[in-house]
Order: sequence, then structure tokens, then C-alpha cells
Amino acid sequence: MMKALILSGGKGTRLRPLTYTGAKQLVPVANKPILWYGIESIVAAGITEIGIIISPETGREVRAKTGDGDRFGAKITYILQDRPLGLAHAVKVAQPFLEDASFVMYLGDNLVQSDLDLFIDKFYSKHLDALTLLREVENPSAFGVAKVDEHGKVLQLIEKPKVPPSNLALVGVYLFSPSIHEAIANIQPSARGELEITDAIQYLIDGQKNVESFKLEGWWLDTGKKDDLLAANQIILDSCLDLTIKGEIDAPSKISGRVHIGAGSRIINSTIRGPVNIGNDCHIENCFIGPYTSIADETTLIDTDIEHSVLLKGAKVIGIHQRVVDSLIGERAQVRLAPQRPKALRFMIGDDSQIELT
Repeated sequence: MMKALILSGGKGTRLRPLTYTGAKQLVPVANKPILWYGIESIVAAGITEIGIIISPETGREVRAKTGDGDRFGAKITYILQDRPLGLAHAVKVAQPFLEDASFVMYLGDNLVQSDLDLFIDKFYSKHLDALTLLREVENPSAFGVAKVDEHGKVLQLIEKPKVPPSNLALVGVYLFSPSIHEAIANIQPSARGELEITDAIQYLIDGQKNVESFKLEGWWLDTGKKDDLLAANQIILDSCLDLTIKGEIDAPSKISGRVHIGAGSRIINSTIRGPVNIGNDCHIENCFIGPYTSIADETTLIDTDIEHSVLLKGAKVIGIHQRVVDSLIGERAQVRLAPQRPKALRFMIGDDSQIELT
């Protein structure tokens, strides 16, 4: 039986200050934690034994929000990685959970438009030791890059090469047979002090093991940066959002396009132009909410114009008539406008912040 290993550790430095107080994998895209998309994709492929790698800093929050797996139809085991010593080290720590099963390894801050069934079918039908998911990118030097032959067999993996042998980047999804454990036991830490999964896969290649690739045609998003997360929010709203109205909308308000309004939310004298996802128990008054905006539960917006932004639970934005765009606003953060208005506004604001513009 195949198992799954999701990596949800790390410190999320690229999303600070937002992730000083929380796990980057729990930042919501279209009002659902990024991590949950991966879990749902894995369960949809028929894999229900899932191990989640957590860190000491954010593990308690990941466990509390995600639970034991019941809501997903899975059984989740949490595995502590004391220090961020690399992806291969995470597999090493998880070996008691994985035992001798083949497994899919999924990076918890990635979003992938792909049916994992296709990936798994190829792995089993060709009796592979490793299968890597690849995606064409414009800047391969920023990624781990694969050199493959015309049949998709992986010949070489190079981490962030100055002269890339191809434009095929390693996406954060892998399939492994138990032979990966021997490979990890025989590699050494890299120059940055980590056990690299690319080195372990290269060990398999050098040992004439069966290592092939699967080229992803759909989208792939690493949500580790603000702009990437906003792009992910836009894509998910475009592809997954349905028109659902559970809250209250007064007569002067205008709703157009695909808009989700959660239970207990009140829309007063406002215009909402979808796709927009509004959570539960929100208060929106005298606002324009433009496309590609996700507003989490218990958020308040009054006298505000906003679009292409993500607001987390309990945020308050009041009196911002100049258009707020491309912004990520953390839990319980407050943004208010003083009487004299600046010309342009762009925010990335961490949890519990309070900002007054003067």
C-alpha cells in the first residue's frame, strides 16, 4: 500500500512578517490552507496513510488546524523534524512511519494542477525506483533542474545550475520506492549542511536504478512569496469557485460574477465583482471588492476599495478609498486611513499588526 509524506516544516522566511507567527503551509489560498490542497489531492488518488513533517516552531499550529485526518478521509501521523536539515533528512526522520512502503513526497507549500493518479500509474506500471515531476520554467537556474533523454529517463539532476542543461525544473512532488532509504544513507550533507533529495535521486541514477520523469502540463505554484501566493489565489478562484450566497446582502449592494459569501456575513451598500471568496461572519460596508480577492472569516471592511488581495481571519480594513491591490494582510491586522491620504498603497502585513496611514 502506498503512503504519502507531506513536508510542512521550515521557517517560511520568504513570507515574513506574516510567517513570524504561523506556518507558511497554513496561509490560505481562496480561504483554505495551502497544505490542505495537497492532502485533498493525495486522498483523491486513493492514498489515506499520510505522514506530515512538522517543525518545533509551527508544528503545534499545523496539528491543531489540520487534525487527525478525519475531515479528509485519511489518517494523519505527525513526524517532528527537529531542525531543517534538508528534504532527504525529512525522509530519513520519517522512515519508521514509511517502513518498506512506496510513497509520494509532497512539499506542503506547493500547489500543482495535476491528477496524481497519472503519476502513480506510471510509477507502478514501469516498476520505478523514483519518479520526478517536472515543469518547463523560464528561469531554470533558480530551481533543481533535470537532464532527461527523449523517453523521459532522468540522466542527471543539478541544483540551481549556472548553465542549466534544460528548462525542466523539479516540481515539489516525487514518488519513491523503499530504495530511496539506502540512497539517503549513502549521501553526505551538501555545502549548505543539508541532505539533498536531489543527491539521493542522483545516487539512484548512478546505481542504474529506474528513475524517470513526468512532465507537468498544468500549472505549478510555489507559494513561498507574496506575489506567488496572490497568483495562486487568482488561479484557484478562476478554476474552483462557484457562486454561493449564504450571508445577507442588502438591496443597494451589487454582486456580479462568481462570488462566494459565507454564512453570517453581511454585505451593506457594497459592490462585489467576482471572482471573490468571502468567508463566514464578515462585515462589509460601503466597499468595492474587486476580482481575485479572498476574505477570510470574521473580517471587517468598511469604506474600502480592494482587489487582487488576500485578507486573513479577523483583519480590519477601514476608510481606505484609494484602491488597495496586490496585498496580503495577516490575521487580526488593522489598516486605517488618517485624514490626509497618500497617493498609492501596497501592503504585506503580519499577524496582529496595526497600521495607521498619515
